[in-house]
Amino acid sequence: MVMFKASRVETTPFDGQKPGTSGLRKKVKVFTQPNYLHNFVQSTFNALSAAKVKGATLVVSGDGRYFSKDAIQIIIKMSAANGVRRVWVGQNGLLSTPAVSAVIRERVGADGSKASGAFILTASHNPGGPHEDFGIKYNMENGGPAPEAITDKIYENTKTLKEYFIAEDLPDVDISATGITSFRGPEGEFDVDVFDSATDYVKLMKSIFDFQSIQKLLACPNFTFCYDALHGVAGAYAKPIFVDELGAQESSLINCTPKEDFGGGHPDPNLTYAKELVTRMGLNKEHPQDNPPEFGAAADGDADRNMVLGKRFFVTPSDSVAIIAANAVQAIPYFSSGLKGVARSMPTSAALDVVAKHLNLKFFEVPTGWKFFGNLMDAGLCSVCGEESFGTGSDHIREKDGIWAVLAWLSILAFRNKDNLDGKTLVTVEDIVRQHWATFGRHYYTRYDYENVDAGSAKELMAHLVKLQSSLPEVNKIIKGIQSDVSAVVKADEFEYKDPVDGSISKHQGIRYLFEDGSRLVFRLSGTGSEGATIRLYIEQYEKDSSKTGRDSQEALAPLVGVALKLSKMHEFTGRSAPTVIT
Repeated sequence: MVMFKASRVETTPFDGQKPGTSGLRKKVKVFTQPNYLHNFVQSTFNALSAAKVKGATLVVSGDGRYFSKDAIQIIIKMSAANGVRRVWVGQNGLLSTPAVSAVIRERVGADGSKASGAFILTASHNPGGPHEDFGIKYNMENGGPAPEAITDKIYENTKTLKEYFIAEDLPDVDISATGITSFRGPEGEFDVDVFDSATDYVKLMKSIFDFQSIQKLLACPNFTFCYDALHGVAGAYAKPIFVDELGAQESSLINCTPKEDFGGGHPDPNLTYAKELVTRMGLNKEHPQDNPPEFGAAADGDADRNMVLGKRFFVTPSDSVAIIAANAVQAIPYFSSGLKGVARSMPTSAALDVVAKHLNLKFFEVPTGWKFFGNLMDAGLCSVCGEESFGTGSDHIREKDGIWAVLAWLSILAFRNKDNLDGKTLVTVEDIVRQHWATFGRHYYTRYDYENVDAGSAKELMAHLVKLQSSLPEVNKIIKGIQSDVSAVVKADEFEYKDPVDGSISKHQGIRYLFEDGSRLVFRLSGTGSEGATIRLYIEQYEKDSSKTGRDSQEALAPLVGVALKLSKMHEFTGRSAPTVIT
């Protein structure tokens, strides 16, 4: 058995190691500076209680992006030196973010061990490669992201750190082959357990959904299917689930080989970046398709986000979570005894609110960040939740879950079509969405992203919007001058959330303008980019009249878009005449 010793290495702090909504994200060149990753990992160990480190079991894996393999070896060596008992690693260092959550919650080691936390190596939907992004975040024993109390502590530690501990003489572990490698150090045995990335997650999905009914749907000759992993970690799960378990054709999987640079693409499942899928589904006007598949879906780099498409039809994430909630009890065995409650992030459209009211469910509006949903789930208050940024999930884990959302949609399609599989006309994705609008009304919705804006200018724009809120008559006067037929603003504020579970208060969570007719404008600075600032503008209009729910979204929202851009002085502050991405 290889022996190792723990070394103490002197270091000095780095500026700016403040974790955002989902950990620390920077360019690879920042992370590869000597001691940069080491400092953040040690600051995390120091922020955790001794019981969560000494003798503990930790998961270390991620989406496979560039620098992950080096980072895993560093974290293994630092874990050994900090007294961790064992480290679990997904084969080849691959575990989707939802799979990490599942592994923490569900997996039991050969010796009966359970994980108490995880380092997840991902920058989510951001590009990968030597000149692109890397990221790291810590998840707790409930499988969810570290709460602010811990991330604040990590950040404080990064500012004063003087030393870190590492087992420099510990040899690199071969993470390409499954099996347990044992070592001995000053505090006794230390194991590294490399295990199959998909097994635990597939088992969990089979316990939630009726795989047999989905198999029947996929076997129906009228039903065609397409799944795009955008060369992210979802590729490690696509074949085991969709092909091996559900019987889909392997040709229905595209870009399902995980790559360190995501094949040079941007692994963000939206209409801008999932180009190949969008074209195949008949949504690219320049390349019309004769017969697109009935159902298409895409994932982001770490497989926690999803985009759902029908034939020539885009389902907004806000509609998607509302439709899943409205159909869950009938279509998904896991929810057969009812939903505990539902929740959405504040910028997400109010489509879910209408479903909650209709079904008499508990409803929560939370800040952006999955940890807020986690608190509600741990308290048994929430079953299904989602956010407009292509994140949907449930209380089966404590992260959003892209493949779960795809299986939820396939379950709804299977349920709606259970009597149509013998050659009858199928109920389509578009049918389900339009029926939903006819029942609950439609929330026309769009999001404008202005990426890599000068941080100072972005802050000035937000300050301008807050200042405007002090006088609603003045706001309404400006609006009437821009667009006379737009409803009046009845409330304007900065969203603040008091957590009903732990009483914690989150301030400055987005600037809101709420209109008399249920329309909303929301402005947020996003914490997920690695350079500059991203301004997100959300525009929403509610339409109850079923004769008016079939309009083109951008056309229906054009008056409100005009109001938002002029009210915020977007062009004056940012110099941008158009957003980087429109969703």
